[in-house]
Amino acid sequence: MSAGKVGRNFLRRLTVRDHPNAPLSKTLTLLMAIAIGSIVANLYYLQPLLHQITKDFHVSAGRASLLMTVIQVGYALGLAFLVPLGDLIARRKLAVGIFALSTVMMALAATIHSFNVLVVFTLVLGLTTVGGQVLIPFAADLAAPEERGRVIARVMTGLLLGILLSRTVSGLVAQWAGWRAVYWVAAGLLAVMTVMLYVVLPGEAKRPHQSYASLVSGTFSLFGELAVLRKRAYYGFLIFACNNVLWTPLSYVLAAQPYHYSNAVIGLFGLFGVAGVLTANLAGHFADRQRTSLATIGFSLALLASFALLGVGRSTFMVLALGIVVLDAGMQGMQITNQSVIYSLRPEARSRVNSVYMVSAFLGASLGSYLAGNVYDHFGWRGDCWLGGALAAAVVVPALLSRERRTAPTKEPVPTSSGERA
Repeated sequence: MSAGKVGRNFLRRLTVRDHPNAPLSKTLTLLMAIAIGSIVANLYYLQPLLHQITKDFHVSAGRASLLMTVIQVGYALGLAFLVPLGDLIARRKLAVGIFALSTVMMALAATIHSFNVLVVFTLVLGLTTVGGQVLIPFAADLAAPEERGRVIARVMTGLLLGILLSRTVSGLVAQWAGWRAVYWVAAGLLAVMTVMLYVVLPGEAKRPHQSYASLVSGTFSLFGELAVLRKRAYYGFLIFACNNVLWTPLSYVLAAQPYHYSNAVIGLFGLFGVAGVLTANLAGHFADRQRTSLATIGFSLALLASFALLGVGRSTFMVLALGIVVLDAGMQGMQITNQSVIYSLRPEARSRVNSVYMVSAFLGASLGSYLAGNVYDHFGWRGDCWLGGALAAAVVVPALLSRERRTAPTKEPVPTSSGERA
């Protein structure tokens, strides 16, 4: 028997359901979480590299920050036009194809020497980074209804670790071999994940046929139909904007006085985001107990408090680090809460619901990056902190005024997957 066949059989045995009534094995959840983290990292490798790219291409901080804006615009386009396909075709096939395409784009981006061309490729790279958003609703479908909040928290922990470690790995690799090496390493990781997903993901029953046009139009119509989705999309827009108001200019702050940190040290600041990983399980716990209003208020207040800390901690390492910890905890807690709420709205359309929400979130992320780069150019770090505080306040006020009705978990049949590979 060949080594490849042995490996495939081993992985398939690992992902067999733990017992006949378990809709999703712990091992498969873990592997999906790893894959989600590996591809979402594409969006954040750039953040600790911006000051180096500024020097390499001889552009301003505001212009270099355009890369963060366009990768998130590309991601939003992918969410709008690729992720809804998960309600039409087999998500195993869709996810594997997106991961393979992202591998190719990451490798090509490493070879570019024109800033304008890099902007275009970065847009396309963002478009091909949505594979994780195909896998998250897939995991939600496979999970038992009473455990869905915790399953979402587990796969989202992979996403959060991808964000957290991407900045650290990016800084360390760039310090050792330059920023282009970061792209090559990422391409290799994505290639491995593509093969793994091809092997371990289960097949699905065939979906009812519908046209792509009706699928996309139906996706956007959900925004008009579901008031809770609109509210959670609004929250998602603002929390992602807040996140990028911090991380987009942070490398410039850490590379300047009084710190003068190297790429490697700047990347290590991503590790302060571990608070977001720890918060994910707390948010999942609240969601499974129908305490989403309380969670929303608490996490939004953490966002607001973080910018007060960041504003006064510009030159004080410990206060700056604490501000990052509090912001990541608030942002990721809000994100898990939002997704736990929206996945209960239309079980038969989770990919489309997720698409609506995440399009809004990454439009907010792109706006946050754009505003942060330009505000930093004109008003410095304190101006960015005022901007972030204003965005956070726009979350806190409606969170305090709005209370969602507590409902029992949706009773759904335990999902099964067909033995056939789609």
